[in-house]
This record gives sequence, structure tokens and C-alpha cells, in this order.
Amino acid sequence: MSFTAQDVMKLRELTGVGMMECKKALVETGGSIEKAAAYLREQGMAVAAKKADRLASEGVVESYIHMGGKMGVMVEVNCESDFVAKSDEFRTLCRDIAMHIAAFEPKYVSSDEVPTDKLDAEKEILRKQALNEGKPIQIVDKMVEGRVKKYYEEVCLLNQAFAKDQSITVQALINNAISKIGEKITVRRFVAYTMGEGLEKKSENLADEVAKMTPKAEAKPAAKKTTATKKPVAKKATPKKK
Repeated sequence: MSFTAQDVMKLRELTGVGMMECKKALVETGGSIEKAAAYLREQGMAVAAKKADRLASEGVVESYIHMGGKMGVMVEVNCESDFVAKSDEFRTLCRDIAMHIAAFEPKYVSSDEVPTDKLDAEKEILRKQALNEGKPIQIVDKMVEGRVKKYYEEVCLLNQAFAKDQSITVQALINNAISKIGEKITVRRFVAYTMGEGLEKKSENLADEVAKMTPKAEAKPAAKKTTATKKPVAKKATPKKK
């Protein structure tokens, strides 16, 4: 079943979800507004959108230490009430997000945080790559748009596929929690540390390192050369003349 731009607008007004997500929901449900609205509720998007303007000033700073202290993550996750902040379900969500950050090492929380100059430089690189591949100029912009989306999925926490369930994004994970808990939940910031990162490390030649580890054999004193003693040769007596 087909649908129109007016259907997308109507679904957006009904659910408060963004235009692209509404369009995707209509595609998934054959153009039915009712089914699309139910689809968005199941994904937690409609509930999350309705709570987007509410104040979330409570929450926790969750930490996760990985690899026996070799890497550490701290993430601030906000909610609306202290009651929810202390709940097991919210704490589990925060810990899952911290573990995900340790595993996938995102650079930003969302695409909104990517600096404009950084994004422009990335677009220029992607554009040149597409042209070097011989792609027609008329489809280069579409290709760049698709690759920028892929870039967001690599560097932005909310756009990444969730570590424990690759079928959903971290944003979808949070939306599901919002629909269950009933409060607005946001990731405000995070920081990750890797032990020794940025420090100059001593590097040695492998052969030299192995040589240092191998015990040296003690040098034996050189054997003295012996010279044979020559025996004196007896002289024959000369007979006397008569």
C-alpha cells in the first residue's frame, strides 16, 4: 500500500516522532497509519518523543573497568526522578551502556556533537573516494549521504549497534527503557581512559632484546701453546791423525 507526504505528517503529529522514522514505519507497515503508530510504540520511539521536552536532571554516573584495569569508562545517564535513578532496571541500563562504550569506543554521544569542520572534512574525503571510484557525479552526493550515515554509526554512541544485541541501536535500547520505565532518559556525556594512552613507550630492537634475555656463556681462558723441547744432539768424536 502506498502513502503520501500528508500521511507522514499525520503520523508525526500523532506520535511526535521524526519524519524519517515515520516514513520508515509506514514502509514497514504497508502505509497504514494505525499500524505505523503501533510499530513506533513497540520500538519505544513514540513514548520517547513525547517525553523529549521533559526535564531529566536526576540520574547516575556509572563506571566500568575492563581488562583488569587496563581500560575504564564513566558515563552520565540522566532520568527524571531519584526513584528511577536508584532502580535496578535503570542501573542495569547504565551499566550496559558503559560496557558498550568500552567495547565500541565511540567518540561522541550523538551526531549533533560532531564538529562541523570535522564533518565537512569527512564529507570531502568521502566525495573524493566516490569520484576516484568512477561513480557518476549525479549520484556522488547520495553516496556521500549514505557514507556519512555509516560514519555516524561508527563514531556516535546513540547510532551504534548495541554490543549485546546488534539488531538494535543504543538509541533504540534507551527508547525501550523509556517505554518500560515511563521517564525521559538521556546520555549526557562519557569519558574513556586506556592505561598508558598518550605516553611515550620505550621500544627496543627485538634482536637486542632477545640478546639481553639470553645468558652469556663465560669465556674460557685460552689454552697455552706448548713447544716441544729439543734434545741436544751428541757430536761425533773426530779421530786423531797419527
